[in-house]
Amino acid sequence: VAALFDANDQAFGGVDVVVNNAGIMNVGAFAQMTDAAFDRMIATNVKGSFNVLREAARRTRDGGRIISLSSSITLQRPPGGGVYAATKATQDFYTSALAKELAGRRISVNAVAPGAVDTQLLRQHGEAALAPIPGMTPYGRIGLPEDIANTIAALCSGDCEWVHGQVVYSTGGIG
Repeated sequence: VAALFDANDQAFGGVDVVVNNAGIMNVGAFAQMTDAAFDRMIATNVKGSFNVLREAARRTRDGGRIISLSSSITLQRPPGGGVYAATKATQDFYTSALAKELAGRRISVNAVAPGAVDTQLLRQHGEAALAPIPGMTPYGRIGLPEDIANTIAALCSGDCEWVHGQVVYSTGGIG
């Protein structure tokens, strides 16, 4: 992670926006969750995210933005999603703590918690997992990557400086 920030500093002279998007998803009941699957999610979603946020805290210029990706699963809490939800809830806590630490530098720290989005991460669970989603949203469709990108872009704008230390749910109405 430090090497990535070093390369960015050389190419662009510093960083104003960091989007912390580390995440993998393994769903399954606690009784069936393997140590390997658990350890991989912790390594990526908890430790990997921490590594990015630590460097971001050190290197983001004053007045910058740091945005982590959480998940609306932290509110929905479906069966089989407990471990993944716990790793994503970590993002919510990281966001709150880091927002307080960096407030004096006017660095806005937030998290975006997407709902179901048509990505490879969701598609790995098969078409049957995607089929009911459009009927669950007021818009009658599954989320698209650009829906989440637009939420992140809004948080990066100067107009959203007052949004700080928040988890913004971008779910298309699924709550």
